[in-house]
Amino acid sequence: MKAKTASSETAVLAAERKLHNTWVYIKRHWQLYLLFLLPAVVLTLVFKYAPMGGVLIAFQKYNPFKGIWGSEWVGFKNFTRFMSSPDFQRYLINTLKLSVYGLLWGFPIPILLAFLLNRIESKKIKQKVQLVLYMPNFISVIVLCGIVRVLLSVTGPVNGLLHTSINFMTLPEAFRPIYIISGIWQGAGWASIMYTASLSNASKDLKEAAMIDGANLIQQIMTVEWPAIKDMVVIQFILQAGNIMSIGFEKAYALQTDLNLNTAEIIATYVYKKGLLDGDYSFSTAVGLFNTVVNVILLIAVNKVVAKMNDGKGL
Repeated sequence: MKAKTASSETAVLAAERKLHNTWVYIKRHWQLYLLFLLPAVVLTLVFKYAPMGGVLIAFQKYNPFKGIWGSEWVGFKNFTRFMSSPDFQRYLINTLKLSVYGLLWGFPIPILLAFLLNRIESKKIKQKVQLVLYMPNFISVIVLCGIVRVLLSVTGPVNGLLHTSINFMTLPEAFRPIYIISGIWQGAGWASIMYTASLSNASKDLKEAAMIDGANLIQQIMTVEWPAIKDMVVIQFILQAGNIMSIGFEKAYALQTDLNLNTAEIIATYVYKKGLLDGDYSFSTAVGLFNTVVNVILLIAVNKVVAKMNDGKGL
């Protein structure tokens, strides 16, 4: 007992001594750390924090010629205007449906891919499979949308295989499946990298022991591999659930047509049209700020819920 106490005290003292030496080294060479961190800090302040001052125009009747400080203050009038508009509910529901469905269908796929990749014994075959899975991530969103439009056009290969002449891009009910499936195809392989890396920490000895004990594939995954990626899955789920309202504007806009706007018009595309096309900067900023506030609330709520379900472990 005394030996264990002495060894633990020795470990604590060693850790404290190492931390003290680290701080001494940093204080002695602070110029190097400043030189290393300064560009990142400046870029963050200039491009992330400085633009936050622009949210003030959400509470104004902004006039570009008068500037932020010369424009008329209107309080929450822009927010009231948006939430009382007849299309508010449709834009909100379209955004939520696209995000929630995308999360429900798209989130498990990278995890399943990681489990499948972890089962490939040959390194050469595994590398080739990974290359095929990762490649779509490097395709531009606009190029991807162009490919989707060609594939689903009236004279495209999909209609050729089905022997039909349906213009899928004009069907409101087809927009969400097209958006979600194309997103899974493009991003699932790349998203599986983190889970594949986490699976490398799974104990091979435990896996072999489970196989000897007669555990089947599902039992091996649940008892050996799942604990290795559980924390990563929780973190990724919280981050993605917290970004439910942050749908990429480019892809939704590029897949829109005049006939599918009933389901394709989301808050992000509405902000673009009102702000840049109509020049209503204050109103579009208010809508964007509303979107951001909802995102923050969702992130905090999801983090608390997951922490309660995961023995207090959240972000």
